Amino acid sequence: MSDLAPDAERRRLLEADATGAPWRRWGPYLSDRQWGTVREDYSAGGDAWGYVSHDQARSRAYRWGEDGIAGISDDGQHLCLAVAMWNGRDPILKERFFGVTNAEGNHGEDVKEYYFFQDNTPTHSYMRMLYKYPQRAFPYDDLAATNRARGRHEFEYELLDTGVLADSRYFDVVVEYAKAAPEDVLLRITAYNRGPEEAELRLLPTLWFRNTWNDGSARPQLREVTGFPDATVVAATHERIGDRWLLCLGAERLLFTDNDTNTERLFGTPNASPYVKDGVDAYVVRGCTGAVNPHGTGTKVAVDIPLLLPPGGSSTVRVRLTDDPAEAGIAAVRAPTAGFSTAAFDRIVERRHAEADEFYAGLLAPELGDAERSVVRQALAGMLWSKQYFGYDVERWLTGHGVDALDARDVRNGDWFHLVSDDIIAMPDTWEYPWFAAWDLAFHAVVLGLVDVTFAKHQLNLLLSRRFMHPNGQIPAYEWNFGDVNPPVHAWATYLVYELEKATTGRGDRAWLETAFHKLAKNFTWWVNRKDVDGRNVFQGGFLGLDNIGVFDRSAPLPTGGHLDQADGTAWMAFYSQNMLQIALELAAEDRTYLEQALTFFEHFAWIAVAVNRSVGKAESMWDEEDGFFYDLLRLPDGSATRMRVRSMVGLLPLAAATVFSPRITERYPELLEEVRAFVARHPSVGSVLTPGRFKGERGHHVLALFDEQRLRRILAHLLDEDEFLSPYGIRSLSRHHAEHPYCLEVDGRRYRVSYLPAESDTAMFGGNSNWRGPVWFPMNALMIRALLNLYVAYGDRFTVECPTGSGRELTLFEVAREISDRLTRIFLPDAGGHRPCHGGQSVFAEDRHWRDLVTFSEYFHGDNGAGLGASHQTGWTGLVAVFPNLFAGLTGPALLAEGLPGVRRKRTPQES
Repeated sequence: MSDLAPDAERRRLLEADATGAPWRRWGPYLSDRQWGTVREDYSAGGDAWGYVSHDQARSRAYRWGEDGIAGISDDGQHLCLAVAMWNGRDPILKERFFGVTNAEGNHGEDVKEYYFFQDNTPTHSYMRMLYKYPQRAFPYDDLAATNRARGRHEFEYELLDTGVLADSRYFDVVVEYAKAAPEDVLLRITAYNRGPEEAELRLLPTLWFRNTWNDGSARPQLREVTGFPDATVVAATHERIGDRWLLCLGAERLLFTDNDTNTERLFGTPNASPYVKDGVDAYVVRGCTGAVNPHGTGTKVAVDIPLLLPPGGSSTVRVRLTDDPAEAGIAAVRAPTAGFSTAAFDRIVERRHAEADEFYAGLLAPELGDAERSVVRQALAGMLWSKQYFGYDVERWLTGHGVDALDARDVRNGDWFHLVSDDIIAMPDTWEYPWFAAWDLAFHAVVLGLVDVTFAKHQLNLLLSRRFMHPNGQIPAYEWNFGDVNPPVHAWATYLVYELEKATTGRGDRAWLETAFHKLAKNFTWWVNRKDVDGRNVFQGGFLGLDNIGVFDRSAPLPTGGHLDQADGTAWMAFYSQNMLQIALELAAEDRTYLEQALTFFEHFAWIAVAVNRSVGKAESMWDEEDGFFYDLLRLPDGSATRMRVRSMVGLLPLAAATVFSPRITERYPELLEEVRAFVARHPSVGSVLTPGRFKGERGHHVLALFDEQRLRRILAHLLDEDEFLSPYGIRSLSRHHAEHPYCLEVDGRRYRVSYLPAESDTAMFGGNSNWRGPVWFPMNALMIRALLNLYVAYGDRFTVECPTGSGRELTLFEVAREISDRLTRIFLPDAGGHRPCHGGQSVFAEDRHWRDLVTFSEYFHGDNGAGLGASHQTGWTGLVAVFPNLFAGLTGPALLAEGLPGVRRKRTPQES
């Protein structure tokens, strides 16, 4: 059992799980961007970015979701609350974050704002984020035009580069939420003037209903409730969520309009009503008094609060959204200030903040330093802020395109008409990637399992549900193309989350694991039937989430004809087999019939191992004996094959397919061992691969891997070479060897080239905003660390390697894993001068006290200097940094990433420390 006492936040989680108390109903489920998504795209050509642009977003009612700044909603996103603001100079009201589109950005789409997720708890009882809002006019046109004009070899043009924040002329807008009860939410907004002069700011907390009435639902209503001398009160009525009340102290006026499209502005056709979605914008920015409803009703309302802040000064706004009429003063003789005084309000917020501190104090290892603890907490905060409502009924969406959903082959996602989502999902990034991706979500679940295992299990189960999984067994990849293929990491994440719950609570959720196993078996069968072209236990899969890592676009027909035998696709299936074997053995503890399934997955792994290592013909094997590395095989139509000798993560992934099994397995299931021995004896080709040296560790652990010890050493020599894969900040996705020795292939007079690119991509492949030709990616590093820890459990201290290669420094595999972990964590930690590698060359983060403690968790990181790249608020799989410091703090176990490691309890020596 866990030795952690149930603090207030854990008690809320227990209450929610045991009684259904709706502590999770309200959360940060409002996206940072709904415009430019596939769901809102009803264009003929599939131009999602152009169909609903940022310029249109303020005037166009969305169909499937909403967006806003620092916003919350209920879990069905019927009612939304967010923060809008105006500095008196902007051409539009600041209601949503701005960024350049995929076509505008020289390295793809990118948000051009500075905001930071600073704190959050799993029930969202306390949340905090910071937005830096310029006091000068926001440079929308400059950002778009300059980025559009820059080439792929130039840096992105960021808000700091424009000079708009010079002299600290900006507001720090700190947004905090605290729950007095499950459906009683307090919003505290504190604006700080960081500039040298007095500055005006209008804060406009905004409440609105998502537009569902255009689909035939009853229109909800917001209306002003008068008679309160000390507070502004709005009543909200909705057929699905009932009644709510919004209260605000110190408001000047309420601005009512409707969340309906301004057809006159967008299409030149008359509006049915003068009160449309951008009515508040028209009133505040352009002074159009007729744009808001004087009768105090509508489906959108902003509380108008003008502030005048002296230099260095601040002001606080307090808002309450509650389902309790007594708290709203409705049932208490209209005396809302009795329960809504400033002091009472702030006491609740500070109490929830203290409870958040208590929650994380119990979660983080005491050996962690303050800097590490801050990084981990911000990483987890970002993960929790990235939970988003995702509404998408594909059949209805296809019907909206005017096509028959049962015959929509030429329309995006036409084969996925069964998919229906009305769910809260952990997103990779709520601006750049406000949609789920299958393998991202598996990594999110692993991290979220640290703080809310119930939600983590829900996330993993969601994509396996009949509403999501295709009837043929395929898991949807991502909304731009559900039919694409992501790496099959769902089984690994499922087993890991199961083990995590068992380690922290004393019991695993066997019923959940068993249900997931059967669905995963269906998906495994899909892979075997669809992605093994020749039936030779060698797999393809396409780009597999690694975007431009290959010589060609691996998801498209090859210019050579033929197909690729993919080292990574095959390794993923070996890994999948191992994970399913682990789950089957766990389930067999209570039901021996699962031993048959365990044997099936062992045999799948065995045949894959044979296929990877066979050497019939010069280029038949993916293993290159000369280089000591795995490569893809390019199979041509004439039957010939050649190795694609690109040293990349593709060839490292076979290392990830290394799993250890305790000697207790054979003690518990002796019949399993006999069946395995009989299988190996019947098939000499299997016996030649699964040799005793490869199959059994020195402590009696059984290790399944695609390599023996000799090959492992050769792979590690590449992995740990600082002139190849080992960066000061983790494992690179492509060997630095290709900086001076690019791989080139000529086909029909056209030359294809792969060279080391430590930063952004120099091609448009996959949009150009995702590069796998040199940068450091956290999920791959996590799987490398897992493999090293597993192999350490098997081989122990006797197996050492040079780390770095050529240094003469011999380390165990455990020490190597910790070395990689330390390098990854270093990306976010300040050096002696306060510089964090993740911030690149932006000195303000080190030199200005109002920026110094802020951390960004980017999509990936420069292979040489650790600078954050890609999505600048990517808190998805980069959130894995929350795992690493805890994993290696003081002792080796309990370890989250390696299933066998909790049995190893060894303190650091003083020399190691």
